[in-house]
Amino acid sequence: MIASLALHGPVQVELILVKEQNGVQFTTDPSGGPVERETWGKKIDFLLSVIGFAVDLANVWRFPYLCYKNGGGAFLVPYMFFMVIAGMPLFYMELALGQYNREGAAGVWKICPIFKGVGYTVILISLYVGFYYNVIISWALFYLFSSFTSELPWVHCNNTWNSPNCSDWAHNSSINDSHKATPAQEYFERGVLHIQDSGGIDDLGKPRWQLTSCLAVVIVLLYFSLWKGVKTSGKVVWITATMPYLVLTVLLIRGVTLPGAMDGIRAYLSVDFLRLCDAQVWIEAATQICFSLGVGFGVLIAFSSYNKFSNNCYRDAIITSSINSLTSFFSGFVVFSFLGYMSHKHNVPLDKVARDGAGLVFVIYPEAIATLPGSSVWAVIFFIMLLTLGIDSAMGGMESVITGLIDEFKCLHKHRELFTLFIVVSTFLISLFCVTNGGMYVFTLLDHFAAGTSILFGVLIEAIGIAWFYGVDRFSDDIEEMIGHRPGLYWRLCWKFVSPCFLLFMVVVSFATFNPPSYGSYTFPTWANMVGWCLAISSMSMVPLYAIYKLCSLPGKFLPHKQRQVRHRFIRSVMILQ
Repeated sequence: MIASLALHGPVQVELILVKEQNGVQFTTDPSGGPVERETWGKKIDFLLSVIGFAVDLANVWRFPYLCYKNGGGAFLVPYMFFMVIAGMPLFYMELALGQYNREGAAGVWKICPIFKGVGYTVILISLYVGFYYNVIISWALFYLFSSFTSELPWVHCNNTWNSPNCSDWAHNSSINDSHKATPAQEYFERGVLHIQDSGGIDDLGKPRWQLTSCLAVVIVLLYFSLWKGVKTSGKVVWITATMPYLVLTVLLIRGVTLPGAMDGIRAYLSVDFLRLCDAQVWIEAATQICFSLGVGFGVLIAFSSYNKFSNNCYRDAIITSSINSLTSFFSGFVVFSFLGYMSHKHNVPLDKVARDGAGLVFVIYPEAIATLPGSSVWAVIFFIMLLTLGIDSAMGGMESVITGLIDEFKCLHKHRELFTLFIVVSTFLISLFCVTNGGMYVFTLLDHFAAGTSILFGVLIEAIGIAWFYGVDRFSDDIEEMIGHRPGLYWRLCWKFVSPCFLLFMVVVSFATFNPPSYGSYTFPTWANMVGWCLAISSMSMVPLYAIYKLCSLPGKFLPHKQRQVRHRFIRSVMILQ
């Protein structure tokens, strides 16, 4: 009977790998027409792209502070625990998913169409993050231009932007603690952001031409890094992904020679196992794992979709996720050598200078650099590092959006350059709100809502879709088809049980511990919080909306699991006979 069915005509199926020629792989779609799929020029291009995306500014300004605050070396216990049970399995899952299906974040869900909404969720999240992440890079570029001077502008309080509360560290004891402001702090808030000219998020003002110009330069860099796809981005990351390691090493060598550096490093590594009894330490370790590896943005799926079909994605996952964590740990030595120096120089406790976020890289670190001989040179080196750290992460986010939509809407394939231009220009126009006098309030709102709970929700649905609907066994068969062996029992258990439970826990904790955004003493109005929640819900809603659309638009009925298995084996038998 199977033979007679086969004689009636070919069954239309999608073939994953047909042939490879001149760095381009070809697939066939159900209509039978060949579709080109570009591949990375070299394996190292892919590895550097993934490392460059995963290793970003948070590795420098977030992890070291968390480690110091949560028991020093003891923090590594929950961090490594969550890395092994959730971080690496999810990282491996996304690389394998993209490589096997050879499409972007939305297109890969042809394996389980009802979950395609999660693809649009992660694409939207990447787009939203681009609205404000590029602004951080423009700040770094502004500081870089400002460093080409004999005396750095954040050294003294005699500038036009300084307030009466500005005071050098040596004189800070004469000012009330609640009103203290160092020259570096006032340079960032009043000289760069001009936040003093805004009354809040409802009083933004016009975009500042200096920051707008820097933002435009960043957008141009991004466009020409992405317009030809992995042909261009794969070459750019040779600089942007390797430069931070060179600069971090140079800064570490300089940092450990400073007085007080060893005290800072000892504080960074000091072990306080009693802190492990605090649930908040474990929550912060889990949160750091979720966001530091970059799962859930669709970037790993997009990058791996340009791999050769037989590429060993398992080895890639282990290498790149390990390098990401080691970079975070290594950067802590650099950061705390300088923080220890600042503590020693100004004779204040370390916790008075230790902080995370933008305040570390745009206030504390520039302040430390300003006290060194040849400070302008060190400032240029440091901000080049920040620029390269930001650029390749921004490239990854943009590539997720571009690849995801081009693969979903095939008509865009022939117009990648124009579509890339449309995406980066649209991002630039939205980002202009973040370079106004009150732009920091818009930035804070976007940072708080764009990729918080929504990205945890997206990864949770992604993990459930793969493990429980597509099936871990079928997913393991796909991986075996690519690399020649099935994932071990450990990986399959993590995908099916451990990682989904971990992500569900993180989503619940994210809702339970939610705090409205704030900036300093400024509290956001109710309408701003509502806008933020609308932004978060707009991406998460793609999952149920697309599922409802799919259920309503497709004819037929659901088949029980056993019937699906029988039909799947039947179709494979027909394919073999043909």
